[in-house]
Amino acid sequence: MLAPYWRLVRDNRNFRRLWLAQVVSELGDWFYTLSIYSLLLDLTGRATLVGVALVLQVLPQTLVAPTAGVLNDRLRRKQVMIAADLARVAIVLGMLLVRTKSEVWLVFPLLFLEAVMAAFFEPARNSVIPNIVGESDLLRANTLASATWCVNLAMGALFGGVAGAVLGRNAVFLLNAASFLASAVLIRSMRFDEPHLEGAPAFHPRELVDFSPIMEGLRYIRGDKRVLPTVFVKCGIGLSGANNVILPIMGTRIFPVHWNGLAPDRGALLGMSFLIAARGVGALFGPIAGGAWAGERTERLRGGILIGFLVAAAGYTSLSWAPNIGVAIACVLLGNFGMSSNWVFSTTLLQVSTEDRFRGRVFAAEIGLLTLTIAISGYTAGVCNDWGVPVRVLAFANGAVALVPAAAWAVAMRRGGRMKS
Repeated sequence: MLAPYWRLVRDNRNFRRLWLAQVVSELGDWFYTLSIYSLLLDLTGRATLVGVALVLQVLPQTLVAPTAGVLNDRLRRKQVMIAADLARVAIVLGMLLVRTKSEVWLVFPLLFLEAVMAAFFEPARNSVIPNIVGESDLLRANTLASATWCVNLAMGALFGGVAGAVLGRNAVFLLNAASFLASAVLIRSMRFDEPHLEGAPAFHPRELVDFSPIMEGLRYIRGDKRVLPTVFVKCGIGLSGANNVILPIMGTRIFPVHWNGLAPDRGALLGMSFLIAARGVGALFGPIAGGAWAGERTERLRGGILIGFLVAAAGYTSLSWAPNIGVAIACVLLGNFGMSSNWVFSTTLLQVSTEDRFRGRVFAAEIGLLTLTIAISGYTAGVCNDWGVPVRVLAFANGAVALVPAAAWAVAMRRGGRMKS
């Protein structure tokens, strides 16, 4: 079952380097995210600020998505990824300046800038995968990328909590900066063609204020009955993005770890890390099991998206009544089993269906919609909790809302008459 994935990593030099870059940078990111949330809760005690942090980690990607899409379709995507990584090295190091409550304000512009760089990096990464692997390996490449994200989330959350508790937050910030530098070095060593630039005129900065390429991309999305509904799948995933706020609050306030001699604040950090790690473990098996079932059949990929939303709704709503951290972990596992399948299936469908010269804009639009819904749902959850809404109620609502994209996708499938590739 795992042999095709091993062959892909072993035999495809470019994909191996892109995959290793993902491994190191995402591990650093999860170490870093836990330390940011812990810092805000320790210094302020306000759940709303965790929601604000989440907004600033994702909403800038919505704001710059049109520009990011145009640049990724007009420049070498390899260079875009390298530049974004190097910028993030400097941005993350800036977190070392935050030491007291009066300096907490600095966290927010730094998170904003880092998210802007991610907005340029992610569409580039998704767009180059079809250029470095064959179509028969495309689903495997996306499944491996998703599985890697899941393992990184699980390991990063677990060991990030331990590293933060043992080494301190500043050490975690240094590790994350080093991870982006390693990613840039690995991507620089890749060698592949970028056909979207063949025959294209030289890029001119004035294109950044010319909306015609953006409108061209929107017309392309709107005019393709396969692409349009698929672009909105991750938007549906983002509707349940309040988990990014709910899980840290549940981990620190409802399920802190009580070990002999462990300070309460560090036990709370570990409780948070265990729940977030469960997201990664659950999300690891969804794409692997779903990919084995779907194979290369696009009809199964589309049907699997509906199943994924229903499974996610079941897992997230069950989290609301979990009596202990063990049951809570099981509920998080189930919810992310479904959502991660949808992530991989929708990415693969878009890569197969989208022309290369439009991929940057399509994936930027997809990420923009995703981050907008995550920002809204996450911030709303933080504000509601500070207004007195119990976190268990928020967890139930977060699961129930997954039924909305499930219904929308079912309607899209019916109207499309089971769209053919």
